[in-house]
Amino acid sequence: MLKTFPKGGIHPAENKFSAGKAIEQLALPKTVSIPISQHIGAPAAPVVNKGDKVVVGQIIAKSSGFVSANIHSSVSGTVSKIDDVMDTSGYRKPCIVIDVEGDEWDSAIDRTAGLNKNITLSQEEIVKKIGDSGIVGLGGATFPSQVKLSIPKGKTADVLILNGVECEPYLTSDHQIMMERGHELMVGTQILMKALNVSKALIGIENNKQDAIDYLKKISADYPGIEVHVLKVQYPQGGEKQLIKALINREVPSGGLPIDVGTVVHNVGTTIAVYEAVQKNKPLFERVVTVTGKSVSKPANFLVRIGTPVNELIEAAGGLPEDTGKVVNGGPMMGKALNSIEVPVTKGTSGILIFNKKDAARNEMQNCIRCAKCVSVCPMGLEPYLLMQLSEKSMWEGVEAEKALDCIECGSCSYKCPSARPLLDYIRLGKSTVSQIIRARNQK
Repeated sequence: MLKTFPKGGIHPAENKFSAGKAIEQLALPKTVSIPISQHIGAPAAPVVNKGDKVVVGQIIAKSSGFVSANIHSSVSGTVSKIDDVMDTSGYRKPCIVIDVEGDEWDSAIDRTAGLNKNITLSQEEIVKKIGDSGIVGLGGATFPSQVKLSIPKGKTADVLILNGVECEPYLTSDHQIMMERGHELMVGTQILMKALNVSKALIGIENNKQDAIDYLKKISADYPGIEVHVLKVQYPQGGEKQLIKALINREVPSGGLPIDVGTVVHNVGTTIAVYEAVQKNKPLFERVVTVTGKSVSKPANFLVRIGTPVNELIEAAGGLPEDTGKVVNGGPMMGKALNSIEVPVTKGTSGILIFNKKDAARNEMQNCIRCAKCVSVCPMGLEPYLLMQLSEKSMWEGVEAEKALDCIECGSCSYKCPSARPLLDYIRLGKSTVSQIIRARNQK
């Protein structure tokens, strides 16, 4: 029997139209807009000025706190301005705008072909290199990776977990990365194992990616301590807490973190970025993005420089279909609709999904019929209908008491609701408000 998490979950149509599509290098844009905040935590502080010349891989904004990340130029050219530009959130945020002039890379980056398996850096040097390289979680959460590897005193990890689940419908970038860059993934895993001082790593992959499972099982035989585990297809298995439960049967406590149960979880794309940083001295300035949709003429997986306008990815995938109803940053379950397709790709852009008008339309909200389907599919054991009611009525103490902050925003409740109630929208409102209340309370 295949492993999975025991509580809740759904199985929406997969629609993996770009599966098996080889990763293509997207052409360089004429201009990039690179946000100084592409991560959870404090925005980075610009260290360049208008008129400065920059090269690929050069640091252009430094982290400004423990939970923060460096930002590097993805192109070579001239800084034309530092200004507020609309990003994927729909709000105008500070960006470093660079006019592209050629493709000159920082001389410190090792651009030679071939795998480098010789890990020479110490545990401390690895963590520092990852921080210096601006690496964050590429699965969408964008949590600074060096923070995950900085284990608090009194806690230890005994196993590393690699997330190759990619349970979001439509998205295929992680799947293709595993197929094309498996050995780099293995060495990256060894680097993370050394950083955590663990001897065991588990790579979790759902069984709808049998080719990746077979390939990684074959090559992992040459890398001691790394195991590939097959998981049942069940959304949201890519959630850290669900993946930990499925693989090692440990329950992360309410309000807790994976390290509380002796593990750290990293995405497979993040792990390859770690390999590049440590073994090739290459900062994080590009990533693989899936561009897809039912009406998209050429669904694809593109290797894209950070700051590239989204509309250029769409053009490379055949252009915006005539029946487009919505463009989403990310997957259909956890992604968010874009106000504009001229916003820049960021480190957290895993996919660009184009919905047709039929699929983009929301059904009219009806009264709750007390069917409890939202409760049965919640992987965190919450009561989404109740959290929505409390948020609607601004009963924030109740929202906090009912553990809204445990919600992983997977959207399973909204997907399953027969009354088309915007459960997740209200839960997000409740989470945001309660988080502000808690921060204000802690400052007193």
